Amino acid sequence: MKVPIVLDTGPLVASINKRDRFHAWARTQLAQLQAPLITCEAVLAESCFLLQEYDYGSAAVLEMVRRGILNIDFHVESQIEAIAKLMSKYSDVPMSLADACLVRLAELHPQSAVMTFDADFRIYRRHGRQTIPVLSPFGK
Repeated sequence: MKVPIVLDTGPLVASINKRDRFHAWARTQLAQLQAPLITCEAVLAESCFLLQEYDYGSAAVLEMVRRGILNIDFHVESQIEAIAKLMSKYSDVPMSLADACLVRLAELHPQSAVMTFDADFRIYRRHGRQTIPVLSPFGK
C-alpha cells in the first residue's frame, strides 16, 4: 500500500536548489516516492519565496504542480476552523500557516507521513494526540 506523503517547504526547496546541503537526499527521496505528493499553497508560496534568487526556482515549483508531482487539493477557507485551532494550540512553538495546513493534511490523510526538515513536527499531533510519522534526513 502506498503511504501518502505530505511535503513541507524544506525538502521541496532542497530538491530544486543544488546548493542546498540536503539536495541529494531530497532528490533521492522524491525519486523513490510515488506521485502525487500532497502539499498546500502556503508551502508553494514559501518555496517560491525562498527560491526567488534562482532563475529556475519558482518556475520549477510550478512545473511540479503542472506535471502532477504535487497535489494541491487543499483549501484554507474550507479548513479555517481546524487551522485556527491548531495555530492557537501551538502558538508557543509558534506554528506557521504552512505547518498548520500540513498537520491538517496529515489529519485528512490518516495513513500519511510528512516529509520535512522541521523538528516541530515531532511536537505537533494530529487529532490532538496522534504522532505524525515523519520522513526526514535526521531519522526518527
